[in-house]
Amino acid sequence: MKGMVARIVGVVPRALIVESYAFVRYAAAHLIPRPAQPAEAEFVSALILDRRRLLQGAIASALPLSLYGCAADKDAKRAPLIVGGLPVTCNLTLPVACTAKEASIKAGTAGNDFRFEYSKYSGWPEIKESLMSNRIQAAYMLAPLVMDLADKRIPVKIVSLGHRSGAVIMVRQDSPYQHFAELKGKRIAIPSRFAVDFLFLRKMLKRENMTPDDIVIVEMPPPDMPAALYANAVDAYCTGEPFGAAAQRAGYARVLRMTRDEWRNYICCVLTVREELIAENRPMVQDLVNQIQGAGVWLDEKQDNRNKAVAIAAGKGFFNQDPKILQFVMENPTDRVTYGDLRMIREEFEELMQLSIQAGTIKHPIAYEKYIDESFVKAARAATIPL
Repeated sequence: MKGMVARIVGVVPRALIVESYAFVRYAAAHLIPRPAQPAEAEFVSALILDRRRLLQGAIASALPLSLYGCAADKDAKRAPLIVGGLPVTCNLTLPVACTAKEASIKAGTAGNDFRFEYSKYSGWPEIKESLMSNRIQAAYMLAPLVMDLADKRIPVKIVSLGHRSGAVIMVRQDSPYQHFAELKGKRIAIPSRFAVDFLFLRKMLKRENMTPDDIVIVEMPPPDMPAALYANAVDAYCTGEPFGAAAQRAGYARVLRMTRDEWRNYICCVLTVREELIAENRPMVQDLVNQIQGAGVWLDEKQDNRNKAVAIAAGKGFFNQDPKILQFVMENPTDRVTYGDLRMIREEFEELMQLSIQAGTIKHPIAYEKYIDESFVKAARAATIPL
């Protein structure tokens, strides 16, 4: 199936192709340049320097400026915390939070100098690997995937939601399907069996007294799904935005079902941090949660804020996507994805876990406290978003 999709992508009009998930290693794209070293001081006389002072000078010149402590420039910027994410509207609070915090620091209104930098990933496996190997200490992740990692003793905790709703089941505009049950025997693409989109699909199947055996499930990167539907390689697909909106706005697809209508408390992407970061810098984690919570409130406050968020997220430093597609998600309808209610509710996570156990992606119940740290949301003060 993947080979078929790869061959047909070329026949789709260029404007319809959404940015591809190229599986590029994080390290190759995110090497951090070493800070410039200070100029060597003039030597008064080489003769008055003994071996000890020469050694000290050599060591000092080799150290990055960030390690000089009190001797460093007091005006030097704090290194930002890298936060991984995907170019999906379920992650929209992250570009807003990063941009708003930088604006607050520049305006002199920030209560601290914690800074956050969005790092775009091509897929969940890459973010998972980076969190597991400690290449990054924070990221938006699939909630069931975090549960599984915590159960395998990877020291990670969910500290905030990132959104609610935002998944769709798409069919061709000219297809005869009006009811979900009509997809029996059809090919339906999903991003992954760990994706909450798959759990949404399973909920719809159960509602119609169907099982996964009644359809043909195809795992496929979401950016490939519009092209696959366009070429009839699949009959429907279930995924997060903006990959449903891309095909709908182009005119050849329509929504069959939305989580906003079928699963109002749907959660998928969650802010996840490594426990070492919590232990070493709780104030930074708290500030990140405050910024995310503030971004969520701001996004749902009025449409103008969503328009600003689209302009930010569409940029090369974030999603690098067509702003018209992101704008379509924000307007059709306006609650296609929501951000204002980022409470972490135990019962919702436990429902998600039970659905994952039934799907076979999680093998047994996992204690809520093992993968959740509620303390930051409970202490959160939603940041003001000066955008």
